[in-house]
Amino acid sequence: MARAGLTTERLVRAGAELADEIGFASVTPSELARRFDVKVASLYSHVKNAHDLRTRIALLALDELADRAAAALAGRAGRAALVAFADVHRDYAREHPGRYAAAQLRLDPETAAASAGVRLAQLSRAILRGYDVTGPDQTHAVRLLGSFFRGFVALESDGGFDHSTPAPGESWTRLLDVLDSLLRDWPRT
Repeated sequence: MARAGLTTERLVRAGAELADEIGFASVTPSELARRFDVKVASLYSHVKNAHDLRTRIALLALDELADRAAAALAGRAGRAALVAFADVHRDYAREHPGRYAAAQLRLDPETAAASAGVRLAQLSRAILRGYDVTGPDQTHAVRLLGSFFRGFVALESDGGFDHSTPAPGESWTRLLDVLDSLLRDWPRT
């Protein structure tokens, strides 16, 4: 019988909090069981295994990120939408580093297709329509934006900009200006 008060949602939320504290790579059923002061076996009526737990944390993070992005984009277009979308990614990564790392987890195709990752891609494409980037070029541009967000955030969170000037925030703003300019003048094939 499941321990009273232990639910899948509660375990996943606690796993997400744990990821923010100790890093997503360090989240295991054993660590989570210690947090609840239960035996690991008690968790298995709620999550199948470590991979299931990690996948559920990733799905939670994608949901949170997509909700924030949708709210930030409401009523915005062009550069304002680009900056809002970018800032959501950077801010989320800074507030929830473990969850942001979880959102990067490679999901199996079926799970990915049903995740909020699809909604994030749709939001990216909505931004690009404001720049008149269409067709196959949208896919290239979505990949460019994702690469920029993920790369900058990874370098910043790993301390890659700690001992350099200008400050990372200044570079972030300048690079968003560059992306805006590039998207406005996207080369036509």
